[in-house]
Amino acid sequence: MSSANPEPLWRPDQHTIDHARVTRFQTWAAEHHGAPRDGGYPALHQWSVDELDTFWQAVAEWFDIRFSTPYARVLGDRHMPGAEWFPGATLNYAEHALRAAADRPGEPALLHVDETHDPTPVTWAELRRQVGSLAAALRDLGVRPGDRVSGYLPNIPEAVVAFLATAAVGAVWTSCAPDFGARGVLDRFQQVEPVVLFTVDGYRYGGKEHDRTGTVAELRAALPTVRAVVHVPLLGTPAPEGTLEWSALTAGDTEPVFEQVPFGHPLWVLYSSGTTGLPKAIVQPQGGILLEHCKQLALHCDLGPEDRFFWYTSTGWMMWNFLVSGLLTGTTIVLYDGSPGYPDTGAQWRVAERTGATLFGTSAAYVMACHKADIHPARDFDLSRVHCVATTGSPLPPDGFRWLRDQFTDRPGGLWIASVSGGTDVCSCFAGAVRTLPVHIGELQAACLGTDLQAWDPQGAPLTGEVGELVVTQPMPSMPTRFWNDPDGHRYHDSYFDTYPGIWRHGDWITVTSHGSVVIHGRSDSTLNRQGVRMGSADIYEAVERLPEIRESLVLGVEQPDGGYWMPLFVHLAPGATLDDELRTRIRRTIRENLSPRHVPDEIIDVPAVPHTLTGKRLEVPVKRLLQGTPLDKAVNPGSVDRIELLQFYVDLARRRT
Repeated sequence: MSSANPEPLWRPDQHTIDHARVTRFQTWAAEHHGAPRDGGYPALHQWSVDELDTFWQAVAEWFDIRFSTPYARVLGDRHMPGAEWFPGATLNYAEHALRAAADRPGEPALLHVDETHDPTPVTWAELRRQVGSLAAALRDLGVRPGDRVSGYLPNIPEAVVAFLATAAVGAVWTSCAPDFGARGVLDRFQQVEPVVLFTVDGYRYGGKEHDRTGTVAELRAALPTVRAVVHVPLLGTPAPEGTLEWSALTAGDTEPVFEQVPFGHPLWVLYSSGTTGLPKAIVQPQGGILLEHCKQLALHCDLGPEDRFFWYTSTGWMMWNFLVSGLLTGTTIVLYDGSPGYPDTGAQWRVAERTGATLFGTSAAYVMACHKADIHPARDFDLSRVHCVATTGSPLPPDGFRWLRDQFTDRPGGLWIASVSGGTDVCSCFAGAVRTLPVHIGELQAACLGTDLQAWDPQGAPLTGEVGELVVTQPMPSMPTRFWNDPDGHRYHDSYFDTYPGIWRHGDWITVTSHGSVVIHGRSDSTLNRQGVRMGSADIYEAVERLPEIRESLVLGVEQPDGGYWMPLFVHLAPGATLDDELRTRIRRTIRENLSPRHVPDEIIDVPAVPHTLTGKRLEVPVKRLLQGTPLDKAVNPGSVDRIELLQFYVDLARRRT
């Protein structure tokens, strides 16, 4: 929840404001495109949504986007869904991602880190060479623009090379992390029918090796469209019969050839969590991602050639795609392949130290885990180069803001804390980091440029200072062009546009504050509604998980057949803790005092663990359906869940309650 104290947690000094990339962009856009010179970021944002076409034209010019054929106009059809961006233009994403190789061939483009935490560099020249060699090999294999290429790969340099080579050819990339089981991978890859499959033999996580040769054999058998399998020997095993060696395909010294494709040509397919059915296969465009990520990474994250960009992620999460796009700004990106907490909870801070990261991105859950484990990052690690700690995945609780601030109190100028929120659906942020604005506890700094973000009531009226639905009222370039295998667009329309016609409804509860910041309250499709008052689950998690006995929690509002409403709170306890009457009383008191009496649950129930999606989201909606009596096979797609066995607890509970 938003802090009642209007005094910011952090405020940029004038030197920071003057030298921020967004300030330089605003000055240039004022001179060349009529952007406001005064009023700082709020004025620039207002201009960016009032003059949407002009803003995105300015972004294309500022970043020197190379259009091999020119565009007729910025926006053709501007209706959602179906807005047409830069009609007539052709370009290539990979060409832009490798541009820095011309000026800085010997500097690192990638820093690969495994659980030893020792960085291994890949230079810009070497990255470009490998991409050129692999792109030529893909063409030799018959891969053509529009074909799908899939990767069953961890966050390693080979994944970046394979993706960029795919984009260079004009083919469509899609990936899953190797901790996904065969069913979860096939639920995704079978939809898009790949012609090439990149695989590892296994991966290392938590100090152990995990063999994946059996899973790869299942994938090969179940993907009949695959014409070639490329073996990446991460664990050192020989290539299975009928596969191609990674080293052979990347040994050449071929200058990359970049297929020039239409602006809206598909770049990659991302997937929703798929908790209640097949994951949505979300198609995003080469040009739209290129512009959106240039804007987001340079103007919001303030990244450039002097930076090192580390975000803890896997190839199964959109943040991997976002991280790789750091190359567009000439930034060195850090690829960490391993457990976030191995050999100890401070692991991610150690990676930031050893790679000289300037922007360190992680999850709110990791920040809170460090808080509870009494980690002292700035004391125990040299984080002098880190100027921003960014979080996503779930809202960063106010205690997380305070803890980060307190860890870096000795730093001149303090620490820029950027809590950001967006979605796989747009592979970007709706609201988040702004280098030139203050940070308020529990709040995202502002809506992003070119994003007409509002909070709406059920009638479609905008709200300020009140909880409403997160909507985007004008198109963004990275919005999906379509879903795969959704020929009439029905599923795409129903996912975002069925509540407010022509308006993107994302499914989050937010508050837009009077000073323009944004507070995220949780998913609106798992909304708590007590006595007509809508509440976000994130607010309850923030309050409850302050208690040292609570490792994690799950709160649900379950409509009953008799018209009643049951609101249980499930708690996963820390080791040694017991859910006795005293702890129950403290939980209820904490919620009542920090939120309201309406937020106090009907029951508090101890659970062995909280189930999540494979990308770490709490499984609110499927568990709610189980508690309403929906059979397990109808309530959840088992391939989307991290620990499917945890759901039996809720099935049994529902049976006992009937």
